[in-house]
Amino acid sequence: MTQELLYEINDKQKTKINKILKTYEREKGNLISILQKIQETYQYLPSNVLYYLSRKLKISLAEIYSIATFYTQFKFKKLGKNILICCDGTACHVKGGPHLLYFVENELGIRAGKTTDDLLFSIESVACLGCCAISPVCVINGQIYGDLTIKKLKRILKDLKEDKTNQIFK
Repeated sequence: MTQELLYEINDKQKTKINKILKTYEREKGNLISILQKIQETYQYLPSNVLYYLSRKLKISLAEIYSIATFYTQFKFKKLGKNILICCDGTACHVKGGPHLLYFVENELGIRAGKTTDDLLFSIESVACLGCCAISPVCVINGQIYGDLTIKKLKRILKDLKEDKTNQIFK
């Protein structure tokens, strides 16, 4: 595959990126905010979009990548529909957080930092979510689940697999 094909961008993508750039006035100092908005739009930072961004902002692609790779919030591969973030802070660790992560990894067949082949699930492990009072904790699709047990987590995963996204966990 030629370099040109890797960095092709369609009109729909150009329109989205130009709208983001207009919001942030195409200023180099707004790069992190621009990257955040791009990630919010695509759930990751597509390489072709970053290449287009480098041309529009007149910033080298290397500089964009050096900034984006510094922050763990930025992803370079598409994440799954369901994102599970497992806490491994001290309180969570002591109350069984590693067991929860191990269970999720085995249940989904992937390790932390990976996405299932069907793009249904992604797992992340973080140092602390700041929810120590309700540990162990996982954030699943932006919702905090505290006082977790493997039994509770098994039910949540079952519901997600069955796409019962509108159910509230009790």
